[in-house]
Amino acid sequence: MNIKIRRRNFTSARTRFVLRWSRNVFLGAGILLVSYVGLTLLDAKLYQAREFRHFQQEIKDSKPAVSGEPGLRQTAFHPPSGGALGEIEVTRLGVKAMILEGTDEGILRRAVGHIPGTALPGTSGNVGIAGHRDTFFRALRNVRQGDEITVWTLNGSDRYRVDSIEVVGPEDIEVLDPSSDNILTLVTCYPFYFVGPAPRRFIVRAERVSF
Repeated sequence: MNIKIRRRNFTSARTRFVLRWSRNVFLGAGILLVSYVGLTLLDAKLYQAREFRHFQQEIKDSKPAVSGEPGLRQTAFHPPSGGALGEIEVTRLGVKAMILEGTDEGILRRAVGHIPGTALPGTSGNVGIAGHRDTFFRALRNVRQGDEITVWTLNGSDRYRVDSIEVVGPEDIEVLDPSSDNILTLVTCYPFYFVGPAPRRFIVRAERVSF
């Protein structure tokens, strides 16, 4: 009887130790994860503020170059991967972000990215811009037809109006095909609240209405 009691007490103590150790491990992992997310968001916010100030200064410095004949626009500047191209804003949704060249993970963590192979912001054609669904493009879940999108570059501003919204598979890359029309295509992952790599793509198509 005493042996059984001692064994039962030993098992209970070991179980409590394992539970306590597991709880501490999960708590520590949770703290590290929250800290990482917080630092990532802070880094993106500071980067956006710095790049926005730099972009505004570039606009001021380039004003003499873009002024002159009505409708005259500079040739679009094509920076290296990670270089700043301009800024995008969807006023009703509160979306505002710098546009960088490229769509690798480091770029999309800090900004939205111009999709290589599509028309450059500030030029004619199909301009493709990608962003993460859980950061800069999260508010796109509430986008509506008729919403206005403004893209600023050193050439000035282009204003677009949303005319279609659709969900496609990741293999449906024809949404980024070149076009003779002046359009803007925004791409993010879908569903917005999916845990892990999302299986679909959320596409917002807008037509340019002024420049």
